[in-house]
Amino acid sequence: MLELTPYLPQLLVAWTAYVIATASPGPAVLAIIATSVSQGRKAGLALAFGVLTGSYTWAMLTASGLSALIRTYGEAIIVLKIAGACYLFWLAYNALRAAMRGDTPRPSLGVPLQMSLKKLYLKGLGIHLTNPKAIFAWIMLVSLGMPEGAPVAVTATFIGGCMLIGLVTFCGFAIVFSLSPVHRGYLKSRRIIESLMAGFFAFAGLKLLTTRL
Repeated sequence: MLELTPYLPQLLVAWTAYVIATASPGPAVLAIIATSVSQGRKAGLALAFGVLTGSYTWAMLTASGLSALIRTYGEAIIVLKIAGACYLFWLAYNALRAAMRGDTPRPSLGVPLQMSLKKLYLKGLGIHLTNPKAIFAWIMLVSLGMPEGAPVAVTATFIGGCMLIGLVTFCGFAIVFSLSPVHRGYLKSRRIIESLMAGFFAFAGLKLLTTRL
């Protein structure tokens, strides 16, 4: 514990930044909310765990020196931007298609999911792995919480704390938005919600293509 004490102020700042980053509306958070509301708790949690896996994949790579590699091979970010934008456009298309359906889905309790838990997990993983902004967010977080020359214990504590924060935040969204009152509200305004989701994903994809990272 004494080894970590000098680094605690920096760790607290980095963890606070991570709380803000994970709780802020973005493609991953809104996908978790929409899935939990429309398909239930298990579906939302499956997608949330996919997002978490993608997040900590970037965390481990960044802590291992990915930022230096990015500075050397900046062209890879362009490819990732295009892939991420295409994935967001695909999500927008699916949301729009769901909004155009005339039928109203039944409550998800006891009803087969529209997507398998495995596919939902992979969807969440894809959302985060194809988002280059996630890389730069982790580069910022690592620079805040892991100063140069910090011992391995600091790295493990920082990433472990972020894992716990992410687990509580993303799974919390899935649990809260899968509650019955929220689900009933979704059924009443399904088309509006799906249309808004389609618009958001399309906007996020366009912004990703046009924003300098």
